[in-house]
Amino acid sequence: LAQAQVHPSPESPLAHLSCCRCSGAAMGKNYYAILGIEKNASQEDIKKAYRKSALKWHPDKNRERQEEASEKFREIAEAYDVLSDQEKKRIYDQFGEEGLKGGPRPEEGPPGNGPGGPSHGGFSYQFSGDPNDIFARFFKDSFQRSSSFGESPFEDAGGLFGGGMFPMGGMAMGPMGMGMNMSGGSAASGEHGRKRPAMFDLHCSLEDLYNGTTRKLKVKRTSTSLKRADDAVLEIAIKPGWKPGTKVTFQGEGDEFGNSGQAQDVVFVIREKRHPLYTREGSNLLHHRKIPLVDALTGFKFDLPHLEPDKTLRIAVNEIVTPTYTKVVKGKGMPSSKDPAEKGDLVVTFDIVYPKELPADSKERLREVLPRF
Repeated sequence: LAQAQVHPSPESPLAHLSCCRCSGAAMGKNYYAILGIEKNASQEDIKKAYRKSALKWHPDKNRERQEEASEKFREIAEAYDVLSDQEKKRIYDQFGEEGLKGGPRPEEGPPGNGPGGPSHGGFSYQFSGDPNDIFARFFKDSFQRSSSFGESPFEDAGGLFGGGMFPMGGMAMGPMGMGMNMSGGSAASGEHGRKRPAMFDLHCSLEDLYNGTTRKLKVKRTSTSLKRADDAVLEIAIKPGWKPGTKVTFQGEGDEFGNSGQAQDVVFVIREKRHPLYTREGSNLLHHRKIPLVDALTGFKFDLPHLEPDKTLRIAVNEIVTPTYTKVVKGKGMPSSKDPAEKGDLVVTFDIVYPKELPADSKERLREVLPRF
């Protein structure tokens, strides 16, 4: 069997700052440092940083230090609220936290002594949002986008190839024992095209990418001067934790370039199939479910089949489930490809289903037991 080279899905590393200061801005909270990113971070980097930091400091994961975690969770939400909004970010980058929150610009002196007054043309920001609401909205949106498109919206587009293969000469591929003949195909023609590999999508289930598996694929290729079989069996050992966009390369297993004695490489690109229960976000799993109002108010338990074979999670929800409630189950996400023993988290969001009507006596009993605010 041919030997493969594996190229992990590219990721945008986030630089971590111990401290920094916005150029020309007044001292105050450093939102970039709170999220652990550079000032020139893209919106995608800001989302990734928020996701990572918010999961790290979610109160459900830090029950032994709730007060510290709640404060950091709120700071992270405020930093994301500012940096994900272009107008807030622009003002913060120029004038810092004090300028963002209505304080004087450095060149203005005391409030009211310059044009625009303390709020810079009427803009004055105070973070009054619920960090749990921001967290729940973020992951609900992630789940809905993933479900709509059938693949994770967090994939690095650099690892994707447009939904198909690049036909190269007479080469074809199929599952073991199902080789196919392809004719035509001009992608290998020309000086530059001849150097391009033959690329194929390899669709994998979340179970495959959680547990690992082995795929054998039979390819047929053309040869002129090379002395080799017309087909070859390529074996791909899919490792637990591999991400969409990971490339597996088999050198020289494709069609021969003319009669040069050299053959093109064959590259398989890992793609992720849509799953009925989960979507994947990095090393985390997202699950969204509907619950009746009575469960939201009184607590409940539910069973959730896991990706590990023959394993079901029993998840207890004892708190009142509000529209902003999120349940984080530590260590029940996807394994890391570098260390399968290290796993991400399971993030569960909820939609509360209200009854369409209630009998008059039920309404009266609810009025008696439910508090009024």
